[in-house]
Amino acid sequence: MSNIQLSMAIGRYDHVADVVNGRVRPEGIDLTAMELPIEEIFFRTFSFGEWDISEFSMAKYVSLVGMATAPFRAIPVFPSRVFRQSAFYVAPGGPIRGPEDMAGRRIGVPEWAQTAGVYARAFLQHQCGVRLADIHWVQAGVNQVGRHEKVNPSLPAGVRIEQVHDRSLNDLLLAGDIDGIISAREPAGFVAGDPGIVRLWPDYRSIEEGYYRETGVFPIMHAIVINNATLDRYPWVAMNLLRAFEEAKANSLRRLSSIVNSSVAIPWAQEAYHRAQTVLGEDFWPYGIEANRRTLEAFLQYCGEQGVTQRTVSVEELFPREVTKAFRV
Repeated sequence: MSNIQLSMAIGRYDHVADVVNGRVRPEGIDLTAMELPIEEIFFRTFSFGEWDISEFSMAKYVSLVGMATAPFRAIPVFPSRVFRQSAFYVAPGGPIRGPEDMAGRRIGVPEWAQTAGVYARAFLQHQCGVRLADIHWVQAGVNQVGRHEKVNPSLPAGVRIEQVHDRSLNDLLLAGDIDGIISAREPAGFVAGDPGIVRLWPDYRSIEEGYYRETGVFPIMHAIVINNATLDRYPWVAMNLLRAFEEAKANSLRRLSSIVNSSVAIPWAQEAYHRAQTVLGEDFWPYGIEANRRTLEAFLQYCGEQGVTQRTVSVEELFPREVTKAFRV
């Protein structure tokens, strides 16, 4: 029996590299893998469904599941996880000195249903006590004009979003026409060192570690999705892919933990590895459903509160049944 031929689009990560380069081969599958920018993958996956397998935004996936219109199903492989207290940008010396100052202010977001924004707004609401309805939200591209929402959020009572199509959030903040930005992608001015844009919390790591200790939530940004036609024809693909990604991740973490050589060009990478274990636990980048249930349930709660989903979605709805159980010997 010949292997089936499947295509895949994914970002560039060391912990998936062995699947992309073929060192780890999912049983029964020959992959044509493409490493592309994340925004491009999301746009082409949502708009055209060009690949059999792709990385995709967790928030947009949850929104589609809630509307029963998802053309694909996720497996519990999460290539990108990032705490998002680093995602707040303001003007130095401006009106926002702390999160409570965002009430009554104009805050820019690239999309309401951006995963990073969901987590960041939940932090404002639950940890900082800021009502989302008290903020004047402005939607536009972070660094380019013309960005639009890809799904239709059902906004909670009192929340309003002004759309700006002819200016970027970066330009609006530098001009003083908004007071802050919440975005996964850094504003261009911040990257260029423009003194007009700074992070609200320069020491975001200590805040993020405290957030994890309080909540147990390690934010999941993206999942791997498989189109429905492929899964309907080959339901075994889900588990075989999950196993391959697990093996690739284990290989990557083994490389990172070794002090014998430099697997990434960052000094003290091994120290960072062990610090992550100290804060998050020995298995600090888990795949699978149960190991991530607390984070998944929290995220689904946030999506419901913020109108990213039009109804309550359960964890079990997110994944095909073939990856919900495993055999035991």
